[in-house]
Amino acid sequence: MVRSFGTVEKLPSGRYRAKYVAPDGKRYSAPRTFISKKDARGWLALQESAVIRNAWVPPEGKASTKITFGDYAEGWLAQRTLKTRTREGYRAILDRHLLPAFGTCALVALTADEIRQWYAGALVSTPTLRSHAYGLLRTILGTALADGKITANPCAIRGAGTTKRVKQIRPATLDELGKIVGEMPTRYQALILLASWNAMRFGELIELRRKDIILDPDKKRGVIRIERGAVRTDAGHEVTTPKSDAGRRDVAVPPHLVGVLAEHLATHVGAKADALLFPAEHGGHLAPSTLYRHFYRAREKAGRPDLRFHDLRHTGQVLAAMTPGTSLADLMNRLGHSSPQAAMRYMHVAEGRDSQIAEALSRIARGE
Repeated sequence: MVRSFGTVEKLPSGRYRAKYVAPDGKRYSAPRTFISKKDARGWLALQESAVIRNAWVPPEGKASTKITFGDYAEGWLAQRTLKTRTREGYRAILDRHLLPAFGTCALVALTADEIRQWYAGALVSTPTLRSHAYGLLRTILGTALADGKITANPCAIRGAGTTKRVKQIRPATLDELGKIVGEMPTRYQALILLASWNAMRFGELIELRRKDIILDPDKKRGVIRIERGAVRTDAGHEVTTPKSDAGRRDVAVPPHLVGVLAEHLATHVGAKADALLFPAEHGGHLAPSTLYRHFYRAREKAGRPDLRFHDLRHTGQVLAAMTPGTSLADLMNRLGHSSPQAAMRYMHVAEGRDSQIAEALSRIARGE
């Protein structure tokens, strides 16, 4: 559908009023009304022609304040309610990629051709970052459209806001996982096991506290309450909520890990309810670099130098999907996925079956 320049509205008097959004981002009306719609459209055509020829000037007596993409983007970011890590990510994308390309451009002058040309040459070697940058640009301009600052969103590249996984992740086998755990310092062995068998994220693991663990060793049952996460920001670690509402969940502990977790609590965790399960040596949150130093050495010994820490969560997702009768809803519930698309990579779930999944995981561990 081709959008026409400006709008024409019929007044109660029967005459017509013409309006348009100018290059300065403001909306202007014709100085008079028109007898016919055709006349109003003719006046708009003259204004459009002036805009195209870069000959447009604001009507006499109207001060022109050119709204640039940079000005609008700064206001957009300031007005958003965002988590600290998300805000820092947006700030970095704006400063490094979007503002250098579009910062001084008039907001209303941005065209689909200019954005397509930028996209074709930007961040080609980092497709995920390129999709994030394009997605942020599209979102900002979408808000500008809703605000009436532009008449159409020039971000029209189909699929540019998403990216395909460049390399196929190969989950760890049970033998490789056992070797990695065995090579880790004892204070981090339970962390590796929970990252894989319970498919937990790093930020969720380092914010786990004694009060979040409910164990019944006699019955070999346990539940981990995931209600918070910790993220590394420019100012240090910050405790925040999980990535989505689905991330706040109770996860059953596979029976074969209940004893391991009980031993870890007794040996490595302080007595207070808010004591961290996996603290740093100074007592605060564990830094990724500290854990990775040990993890990288362990994965080498296991013959898996390609395995990233986050791939352990992928391993847990695959293991959970392998359990008989697991439905898509079950998997979303256990793994904290907010959309079926993410969970469907690993397979299927139904409400209230998480403890059964946990028991099935232990049968896999025993080779049954």
